[in-house]
Amino acid sequence: MDNLVYDYVEDSYDEPDYELIGGEKFIMAAAAPNINHLTITSRLSMIFSNYIDEKNINAFVMADADVYLSDKDHYRPDLSIICDLSTVKNGKKVYGVPDLVVEILSESTMKNDIGKKKDAYEECGVKEYWIVDQWSRRIEVYHLIDNKFILDDVYMASNDTENKDVKSEIKVSIFEDMIVDVRNVFKWWISN
Repeated sequence: MDNLVYDYVEDSYDEPDYELIGGEKFIMAAAAPNINHLTITSRLSMIFSNYIDEKNINAFVMADADVYLSDKDHYRPDLSIICDLSTVKNGKKVYGVPDLVVEILSESTMKNDIGKKKDAYEECGVKEYWIVDQWSRRIEVYHLIDNKFILDDVYMASNDTENKDVKSEIKVSIFEDMIVDVRNVFKWWISN
C-alpha cells in the first residue's frame, strides 16, 4: 500500500504547476478559480462540445489542458479547441497550436492574458482568441488576419434588445455556422 501511495505522489509531481510565458515561469494559483470563472468555463465547454457532437466534427474541447506552443511558451488556457487531433499526446498534453483559445480574466492572470499570452497566441497562429471579462459579462473576440489579431468585436450579456450597439451573438470563425449567444454563457447572472 505504501508503494502505491508513494507512486501516486511521485506521479503527481512530474511537472510543476506553472506556465512558461516567454521563457519566464509563472506559478499557477494554488486556490481553485471562483465560482463565476468555473461556471463560465463549464458553460462554454458545454456549448462548444454540444456543437461539435451535433455536427460530428473531429475536434477536442479542452479545459485547463497543458498546451506547449514552443520551448518558451507552455500554457494552460482556461479553454481551447483543438481541430488537429495529432497534436494531443498521451491524452493529456497538446504540442501545437489550438484553433481557438479562451482565457477568463482573473485578478492574478489578467495582465498576462491581455498582454504576453495574447501576443504569443497571435505569434503562434491561434485563429481565434476570446478574452472573457467575468465582472462586466463581456467577451472580446480576436481573429487572426494576416498573422495579426484583429478585434472582431466586444460582445455583451445584455437583455437590452433595443440598443443596436450591444452585440450578444458571436459568430465562431473556426466553424462554418456556429453562433454563441453570450447571454447563455452568463445566463445565471442575467436571470438572478
